[in-house]
Amino acid sequence: MSIPPQFLDEIRSRVSLSSVVARRVKLLKAGREMKGCCPFHNEKTPSFYVNDDKAFYHCFGCGAHGDVIRFVVEQEGLSFRDAVAGLAAEAGLEMPEENPEARAKAKAAAGLHDVTGAASDWFRKQLSGLGGADARAYIEKRSLKPGTVEAFGLGFAPDSRGALKAALGDIDVRKLIEVGLVIEAEGREPYDRFRGRLMFPIRDPRGRVVGFGGRIIGAGEPKYLNSPDTPLFDKGRLLYNLDKAGPAARKSGRIVVVEGYMDVIGLAQVGFAEAVAPMGTALTEDQMKLLWRVAPEPVLCFDGDAAGRRAAIRAAMRALPLLEPGKSLRFITMPQGQDPDDFAKARGLSAFTDLVNGAASLIDTLWRAETEGVDTATPERRAAVRQRLFEHAHAIQNQTVASLYQSEFRERFDAMFQARRQNRFMPVVRGASSAFKERAGVEGTQKQMYAIFRGLLDRPELAEAHAEDIASLYIADPQLTALRTAIFAAVSRNPDLDKDALAHDLAAQGLGQYAEHIRQQRYARNRLDFSFTRPRTPAAIADQDLACVVGHLMALQRIDEDLADLRARYDSLVQSEFEEQQRLRAEKARVERELIDLAEARRGDDTSAPMKERNLDGDQSTGEAQG
Repeated sequence: MSIPPQFLDEIRSRVSLSSVVARRVKLLKAGREMKGCCPFHNEKTPSFYVNDDKAFYHCFGCGAHGDVIRFVVEQEGLSFRDAVAGLAAEAGLEMPEENPEARAKAKAAAGLHDVTGAASDWFRKQLSGLGGADARAYIEKRSLKPGTVEAFGLGFAPDSRGALKAALGDIDVRKLIEVGLVIEAEGREPYDRFRGRLMFPIRDPRGRVVGFGGRIIGAGEPKYLNSPDTPLFDKGRLLYNLDKAGPAARKSGRIVVVEGYMDVIGLAQVGFAEAVAPMGTALTEDQMKLLWRVAPEPVLCFDGDAAGRRAAIRAAMRALPLLEPGKSLRFITMPQGQDPDDFAKARGLSAFTDLVNGAASLIDTLWRAETEGVDTATPERRAAVRQRLFEHAHAIQNQTVASLYQSEFRERFDAMFQARRQNRFMPVVRGASSAFKERAGVEGTQKQMYAIFRGLLDRPELAEAHAEDIASLYIADPQLTALRTAIFAAVSRNPDLDKDALAHDLAAQGLGQYAEHIRQQRYARNRLDFSFTRPRTPAAIADQDLACVVGHLMALQRIDEDLADLRARYDSLVQSEFEEQQRLRAEKARVERELIDLAEARRGDDTSAPMKERNLDGDQSTGEAQG
């Protein structure tokens, strides 16, 4: 069930934004606002401002902007609902009723955090007691400092079937069973799950203990034992140390996934705070989504042996359907025989940081896996390599990313295997270059591009709503590119900017004359006149039509790039690629026709009527031109 907007507004009005921000940022009074060093990027001079009256924050350094809910989501790595729930509790509000299943789950979890917290405290005390001598010896052997042990809350579970149950005797044994600390056996007395183990408390993103991992001290199997799934603990949806690593990662823009708890702790001890670990299983889709909340390209660390390479490929393939613009993975292969903990101890923080900075991209990892050491002596074998590469690209659900992967794989394949013509290799077309885009005919979208910016100049509020998509469009005109940057910067500084204030801002930056030139395009011949370029159009329709035009332009630019790539290799195309060329031409014609139809459909005085209804107008049914 969605959360009513009125409830969100009530939270924003009751919870002081500056008080929430001040938990993570030292704020100083600056007139009617507060300012401090931005928590979203590294800076020494404060450029991060908090305005309680308007209930938003903004950084003039990196552009971070939002309200109290967004701040909690991004700084604490919580889901939107969890962030709202925490702030609602702080404001003394009860969350709106959810469906019966969600209510049952919340009720089951109520009070259980106190149980896991009490167990964690007890385990910590046992580590310093007489029975914890072997566990302390293991800690010393791993060169962990007392401060590190304390920071991560390490403890010890005695080798006893009932020590924990007895120690927490004031807690109902059914709750101990429910959180996985005690095992219920038919016909026998319930007994402790963790025995004779070094204990690692596992916390949720809010820092609450929700489960445990235990390493055996001495001989025994399994070497590591985790809590079972409980109302609090779901190993596929949690990452060890995310509560501590998340804030550091958001500031540095990097996060590293290692294999084990000790790798995380060892890296933290040498000063690398942005490390997390899964719970002894391969990284899940939910865990990847958690990682992308804190950094755009998480780095996955694998052993340098064959098993490590296979694990890296499995992770890469699992990530493919989830990729989006700006969200990917990178990969580190550790030197043979060393894990991150060993490497950091032997070579220090700087050497490990260099490894992270040099991590391979996801596409490079896939390329190497499919081409290195592979026999490509015959056309059939080369065709098999190409097919596997294209299957990887087709696994990506986001069509923009999938298209670019396919183009990149094709370029690399052609550069590696293209037959020689006239004693030289065919030139490789680089999709990201300006020259390529000229050949691709991207300039053909220039009229529509001018229309978009005419709309933004008159309706600055649309810039913030569609900033991400408009920013992804390629613009051939450098002045128009500069205008786009200036508009986004102005709206970022003042989201309530009107068109007159925007014009004044652009004039101050020397872009006033060019902006007026763009406005005058409305009087040019052969221009496309969309609804969002006309002042009488209702805001909702203008917003809807702008989104539609931008989406169509993104599609056209992708199609033009693919067609240019096929034209560059015309003499070597196979039958399936000729068919793809025809399909792309038909798709381009369809998209262009839809843009013209959109411009025509909104003409006339009644711009508030939906398109389909207006097509039933008596005049239009005669086939006469409108407008």
